[in-house]
Formats: sequence, C-alpha cells, structure tokens
Amino acid sequence: MKRRERAVDDCAEDAAFSPSRADAAGIAFKDAEERLGEMAKLAGFDFYLLSAFPRGDRTAFIENRLISNWPQSLVGFYEAADLFYCSRLVSAMKRTIMPIFCEEGPFAGSAANQENRRLNTLFQMHGLKSTYAFTLHDSDLKQYIFAFSGGSPMPAREQATALLYGYMELLDKISRSAKPEEGPSEALTRREIECLRWSAAGKSSDEIAIILDLSSHTVAGYLKGAMRKLDSVNRMQAVARAFRYRLL
Repeated sequence: MKRRERAVDDCAEDAAFSPSRADAAGIAFKDAEERLGEMAKLAGFDFYLLSAFPRGDRTAFIENRLISNWPQSLVGFYEAADLFYCSRLVSAMKRTIMPIFCEEGPFAGSAANQENRRLNTLFQMHGLKSTYAFTLHDSDLKQYIFAFSGGSPMPAREQATALLYGYMELLDKISRSAKPEEGPSEALTRREIECLRWSAAGKSSDEIAIILDLSSHTVAGYLKGAMRKLDSVNRMQAVARAFRYRLL
C-alpha cells in the first residue's frame, strides 16, 4: 500500500497539473479545477477527467488520475476493475492523434464479458453515457488525457476547437510557468557548441579538428570551456547537459 501511495504522489508531482505546479504558475489548483469544469460545461458535458497517459510502469487508474469530478463510488469501482490502461479509450488513443468520441463503453475493456457489461451499465447509471476525449502533451513531452462525459452528442467543430485550444492554453501556462529556469552558468560560444555537437556524434578531437579546420589543441580547449560552463566532469556529461538545455 505504501508503495502504491508513493507512486501516486510521484505521478502527481511529476505532472504539470499537480497542486504545487499550479500554485507556482500563479493559478490555485482549485481554480485550475474550476476552469476544467467550466470549459466542459460550455461544451455540454457534466463530467471531466484529466489523467496522465498510462505507461508501462504506471498503469493503475489511481496512479494516473489527476483531476476529475466523477462520483467517488465510480472512481473506487473503476480502480478496483483495473481496466484503464487497456480500456477502449486508451487503446484508441494509441492509434490516433485526433479527438475521439465514444457513445458506449469507452472506459471498459474490449472483451465482451460480464465485467465489462457491468462496468458499462455503472457508467450509464451515473450519467457518463458518451465521452469526448483527446490527448495533449506539455513542453516536457509528458502526455495527458482530457476526457469529458455526459449525455451530449459529438461537439460541433467550433466547440471542439475551442475546447482543445482552451486546455492547450491552460496546460501550457502551468507547465511553462512552474518549470525552473535551467541553463549553463555562462553562455557557450558557437565553436564550443559545434565541438560538442560533433563530440555527440562520436567524433574524437582529432576528427573534429579536421572537420572544423582547427588544431586538435584548439578543439580540446573549446571542449574544456564547454565542460566548465556546463559544470561537467567529462565530455559525455557535457553532451548530456547540452541536450537537456536544448543547446544541441
């Protein structure tokens, strides 16, 4: 149980829509939740779900759910069913980048068995009859699922575009504002970056010298300068940090 709770906490803090990140962006987490609800209502949906996209080491619903207004009894039952990662919705989203509209059973598995029929009935009873969903990713390429459910038909193109763009703005604001500024202590020169780029391609100092028409001594000097500015102990670490800072 402690391991599951730790995984849930790690997932929440790793996501842009965590309370700490929302607050750091100047948006109270409660306000972010209200915005999600308001935009969902404008599109005619009563229920919303924001979750991280399930991946190999985090498949459980409780590990990925970030914000939702689903009835608590439904959340508990769905977590116990452990079908989110293999649901029709997630399976469909792995095959397309387009928004998806499902009129029946998006959160159940694809198998025609009693458990899935029971789950579909439960969602229907709680008013989650149809679902419109899409995926977005933040600037760190973390992927999220936005799903809206209720009794509404497929949103018109204008509504769908407004919904998509509205959530893009909110996700971008939180993820960008909450991200600490990262970068080298001192700006690298053009030559230092060139030498690092060729080093990343597996070239030795002698080979880089031939390519750039410089002496090996000069190339070594540029690489040492880059390592110092990137606070690195060797070329491999300097290259890794340059990639992280998007210098290469």
